Amino acid sequence: MTGETKSNDKHPGGLGLALDFGPLLVFFLAFKFTGVITGTIAFMVAIGIAVIVSKVKLGKVSPMLWLSAILVVGFGTLTVYFKDERFIQIKPTIIYTLCSLILFGGLMMGKPLLKFLLNAAFEGVNEQGWLKFSRNMAIFFAGMALLNEAMRATLSFDLWLTLKVWGVTILSVIFGMANIPMLMRHGLSLEPKEAIEGKPPEG
Repeated sequence: MTGETKSNDKHPGGLGLALDFGPLLVFFLAFKFTGVITGTIAFMVAIGIAVIVSKVKLGKVSPMLWLSAILVVGFGTLTVYFKDERFIQIKPTIIYTLCSLILFGGLMMGKPLLKFLLNAAFEGVNEQGWLKFSRNMAIFFAGMALLNEAMRATLSFDLWLTLKVWGVTILSVIFGMANIPMLMRHGLSLEPKEAIEGKPPEG
């Protein structure tokens, strides 16, 4: 052996984004062309496929994807059975609320739970950085739960779904980018690990 210590963990990268966003996009397109009931069925099938692809290609299924899949199938079934789209609309509120409560619970115990989920994607971040990021994410999730309920109560299903697919995605990207400077101050390096390891020693 020559000191090889490469991990067998597979990083999701673009595939992870596709697994998270793909089923929602399928729901959006199916709803536009066929209506809410068929769209909901397509949503359930798509997220089931996402779980299988994640297991096969990445060797694991993230807790967030498991939670989303369980809620999509559960509330999707209620939506189809009762022919009432309000069931599928409340799913994001439950996910956001649970994530916020879990993160706040971890912070109360002094544990940045995001570290255990995202450490591979944010290597180098110190404990203080993880605590701040977990706090920010907990607040963000709480805000998103309130926003979803406000949209659900005041907007048509069509407009709610459009904002859910595009508006919420844009907000999430902006939030993530806004946290990068803080994470960099706490050890995050945007330079690929391979490039750092491959640098010749200075001097």
